[in-house]
Amino acid sequence: MRLWLIFFAGGIITYLTRISFIYLFGRIAIPEWVTRGLRFIPPAVLSAFIMTELLYHSGNLDFSFSNTRLLAGLIAMIVAWRTRSILWTIIAGLVALWILGIF
Repeated sequence: MRLWLIFFAGGIITYLTRISFIYLFGRIAIPEWVTRGLRFIPPAVLSAFIMTELLYHSGNLDFSFSNTRLLAGLIAMIVAWRTRSILWTIIAGLVALWILGIF
């Protein structure tokens, strides 16, 4: 019962947090510099998650060639740069990770 209460409370808090921003953006004028800054939040957060997964292995920074995640990530970055395609980037990263994991 207590677990369901925690789930429910977490859902309510999340909903209220999100609806407050929707309500505020409809009621007040947001300065242009804030709007420009908000565009950079998703890439920054995603980059932090991805770089952590690529660089940390067993709790330590790993820049070696034995770090298959880092090598697959570098291959995916090259494909993303050359093709500008999310689909090809994901496919290249997964295939590289699979091939590097075998050898």
